[in-house]
Amino acid sequence: MKQLALAAAAALCCTCAAAAPSPLDRFYTADQNTNTISVFNPASNMLLGQIKLGNARPDVLSPLYRGEINVHGLGFSPDHKTLIAIANGSNSVTFIDTATNKVKGKTYVGRSPHEGFFTADGKEVWVVVRGEDYISVIDPVTLKETRRIQTDLGPGMVQFHPDGKLAFVVSSFTPTVDIIDVASHAVIKRISVASPFSPFLQFTPDYSEIWMTHKDVGKVTRISTTTLEVTGVIDTGFITNHLAFAKVGGEVRAYVTVGGENAVKVYSTGKEARLLATIATGALPHGAWTSDDNTRVYVGLENGDGVQVIDTATNQIIATMGGGQAPQALVYLSNVAASADDRANLVPRVNQDAHNIQLKPTGDAGKGFIVVRNLGVVDAIEAFLYKLKPDAQYDVYISGQAAPIGSFRTNAMGMANGTMIGPVRSAAASDTPSTITVKEAGGAAVLVSVR
Repeated sequence: MKQLALAAAAALCCTCAAAAPSPLDRFYTADQNTNTISVFNPASNMLLGQIKLGNARPDVLSPLYRGEINVHGLGFSPDHKTLIAIANGSNSVTFIDTATNKVKGKTYVGRSPHEGFFTADGKEVWVVVRGEDYISVIDPVTLKETRRIQTDLGPGMVQFHPDGKLAFVVSSFTPTVDIIDVASHAVIKRISVASPFSPFLQFTPDYSEIWMTHKDVGKVTRISTTTLEVTGVIDTGFITNHLAFAKVGGEVRAYVTVGGENAVKVYSTGKEARLLATIATGALPHGAWTSDDNTRVYVGLENGDGVQVIDTATNQIIATMGGGQAPQALVYLSNVAASADDRANLVPRVNQDAHNIQLKPTGDAGKGFIVVRNLGVVDAIEAFLYKLKPDAQYDVYISGQAAPIGSFRTNAMGMANGTMIGPVRSAAASDTPSTITVKEAGGAAVLVSVR
């Protein structure tokens, strides 16, 4: 039973029966903007503190800056003693002792790594180097890179079947899945999938399938781990991010975070997946993880700077906790803390809550939202614009200001996003109608803020 539990942990899946969330369990978020790891107690639904790996934006811009940048991915060892954090801006893998929350060491890899995980036997760490075309294999004892495994361009995430034989690698730039023989470190098959942007994959509890998300087209693909063929594709919704599985009343359900709809969608996992429920969440749900007893699903809110907890029996949100800025990956580890309130080597929360502004179209096209975060003297305004004209310039205005606070050019899919800096939080949070306006360059308004 112990070996099964360790294998399940290595495969990002919690299937073994266990007690309700223990006060010695922890779940973690990788906070991209504050460069922290937020540490939560799932028994009390409380933020205990943060592991500081670097400074919050914009302090990372100094040429003398030495901390991590864009803390994004998380993985862990089968024995739960080591947490790894991937920072795609500083190209680093940070090894953290879960008992003490102390950094044990760092390994620097190639351009823009995204996620990393231990093999099922715990003897290697594989880190996908998304900005290039390979997986960096690291010895977790020496913290040295030992080899590189060639993949298609832009590997997005890797996961290991618990029998230790196969690894499954999705891509963020290529519409394929690489199947790798773990022993030989060689790609043995490539599977074509629905789109080139797949940031996440997860095994079903019986390991018979992997489910992978397609963020760009709002779909989930199912692949058999036996036949190594696609078994189905589900239309899930705009900005499909991560997913988790839970056993509820003897039935396995999939919980999919759909960022563009601020929702978690719950699906059956039979031959034909059915939508069972849609759970409204906070702003831009991203990472997701299930508790060991399957009674809770934890969801990170990328634009809400926190976490929400879903009761799987009722599909209701039962708790909301503030955390780091722009949480990305989220993982749950059992029995890692010395005591319920242990805060060794944690710092108090370094950031304030975000202010979210939904945008509505003035005509038939356009979709978007804006997040305002306080940076001390000034504020960061992050704009996310979708379903606009391709390759066109759009300007963002605040009421009462003649000049735009920022300008963006959409890509071939009519999408654009970016960050502006300025003293705008008080204006953005006011009750003035249409505080934020997005206009096509030289044209009329296409998006206005919802009040």
